[in-house]
Amino acid sequence: MNNDKNDNKTSQLDNINELGIVESNNGQHKIFCLNIIGEIEGHSILPESSKTTKYEHIIPQLVAVEQDKTIEGMLIILNTVGGDVEAGLALAELISGMKKPTVSFVLGGGHSIGVPLAVSAKHSFIAPSATMTIHPVRTSGLVIGVPQTMNHFARMQDRITDFVVKNSNISQQKFTELMMNTGELVTDVGTTLSGSNAVHSGLIDSLGTLGEVLEYLYKMIENN
Repeated sequence: MNNDKNDNKTSQLDNINELGIVESNNGQHKIFCLNIIGEIEGHSILPESSKTTKYEHIIPQLVAVEQDKTIEGMLIILNTVGGDVEAGLALAELISGMKKPTVSFVLGGGHSIGVPLAVSAKHSFIAPSATMTIHPVRTSGLVIGVPQTMNHFARMQDRITDFVVKNSNISQQKFTELMMNTGELVTDVGTTLSGSNAVHSGLIDSLGTLGEVLEYLYKMIENN
């Protein structure tokens, strides 16, 4: 019996160290905690010095959580600086399509593609000291300066805007206004919202602490 408990603890530690996930079995309900931190790694491998969340790791975890009858809900902890737009949007679509209770909690910051990830849960929270940074889609490296390139960026931005508006209480006009603001970010276009302002704008549902987030998730599970 002790060997089984030790094996379970070792497995939990491995999951935390390697994948940033943990299943909580000792609380009021069994929940799955998904940690999305650093930069979302997509089709290109980022340098080893960068803290990354690999989308090929997260996708099968989300599918497994949705299928596992013993897991009653999922908590998504977010502290991200953005990353691959299509990979991040793919993860957000998967989360928004889950039937199980899901709650997101933004700590530190939710930058760029972290915005749709935050609103993808059925209810979103943000810590009072955290921020949400909204700016248009951008890229690094070689860019071909032709109208087709600009149209491609515009269509990608429309996909993100539509998703955020659909999964939050912010209007398209307000989100676009924040995204195209030229008077706040240095050498960039966009807006950084504090926790309270993110809630006031309708982007995030509630301000909260970890205890309040878990309490809300438990109520969702019980109502479900």
